[in-house]
Amino acid sequence: MNGLLTRKGLMASLGYIAIGLVILFFRLMPLNPGEPSLPGPELTLCLTFAWVLRRPDQLPAIAIVALTLTGDLILGRPFGLWSFLVLVGSEMLRLRSQRWADQAFLFEWLRISVLMGLMIIGERMIMILFLLPVPPLGPVLLKLLATIAAYPLVVLAVRLIGVRRLTAAELEMVGH
Repeated sequence: MNGLLTRKGLMASLGYIAIGLVILFFRLMPLNPGEPSLPGPELTLCLTFAWVLRRPDQLPAIAIVALTLTGDLILGRPFGLWSFLVLVGSEMLRLRSQRWADQAFLFEWLRISVLMGLMIIGERMIMILFLLPVPPLGPVLLKLLATIAAYPLVVLAVRLIGVRRLTAAELEMVGH
């Protein structure tokens, strides 16, 4: 049984990384070249948070770091900064995932929104502290709003691919 759980966990981690790489691929595509548009949501962040809250046992920290570091390299962000913030945020959620399991989705969405906002503030403060170029606040806030708005859709998509919260009996079997 333990080998089966490990195999399922590995397949889930690989599925998470594959979905994240597809998201990165589409972020690199010039879908509207030359046209100024609104910044899109950070779907990998939504995917990470939704997955960690539903199945913390399937998503190890190394998978999160691997995907976000790849995103840092590909998207030209300061290497490791966003990855660190996503890892800290996801580990905070991992610790609280079972306490929040019984609550309504609206409360989850509110908590995730606050966490995302704090991550943006933390990123900007660290960039200022280390004298890195800080992007303008307007597009960053629009991206944050787009990410918050996209979170319920990502949760729905995660649910449709079969990632759901564990029941109390399943948690006992897994050993949490």
